[in-house]
Amino acid sequence: SGNTSGLMLTGDQNIVNVQFSVAYQVSDPSAYLFDVSDPDGMLRQVAESAMREAVGRRPAQDIFRDDRQGIAASVREIIQTTLDGYKAGLNVNAVSIEDAAPPREVADAFDEVQRAEQDEDKFVEQANQYSNQKLGQARGEAAQIREDAAAYKNRVVQEAEGEAQRFISVYDEYAKAPDVTRKRLYLETMEKVLKDSSKVIVEQGNGQGVVPYLPLPALQPKAPAPAAPSGVTGGNQ
Repeated sequence: SGNTSGLMLTGDQNIVNVQFSVAYQVSDPSAYLFDVSDPDGMLRQVAESAMREAVGRRPAQDIFRDDRQGIAASVREIIQTTLDGYKAGLNVNAVSIEDAAPPREVADAFDEVQRAEQDEDKFVEQANQYSNQKLGQARGEAAQIREDAAAYKNRVVQEAEGEAQRFISVYDEYAKAPDVTRKRLYLETMEKVLKDSSKVIVEQGNGQGVVPYLPLPALQPKAPAPAAPSGVTGGNQ
């Protein structure tokens, strides 16, 4: 196996120092000894080139944390394909990224940027949670409004059906005895109109076609009974 490291440019234009190792074995001793003048040096150059190519395709976050294994697998494939083209007689078993970090000169600034990105992710997650909470609350309120509307509709329909039934009942009574029903309806209406009135005036000449008898004492509100005296005085002082 061999170890190597170097400063590399990521896909999002960050500079990282990558340390990695390559585990390999000689698969063709003859090719390894005679077809390539410096197989170990060539392997180092090919490995560094493959790592730079893979790192240049990825953001720095993948190299630091998210996808090191994926990058290592991609580098191994690139190295093996290149070595096979040179007939170097080497078989690459594995590539391992040992460490990846920003250069020391910019490490503090880079860490600050990373913290800011993590804070941004946290704020976005909090915003999504708040949005989901409000969305669930709004859905609950909408469901309640629909239930209230349905209950109001049912109540109005039932009241309308009841009024219609009462009208039909009155009409049936009217058909059987028009005069009696008309008189009863008139008296019930006047009772509602005059129940809060203390004085009733009937204009002359407007009584044609109506019931001439109006039981005013029964329609007018009853006066309250006089209050009992609070106490009695008398006798010798």
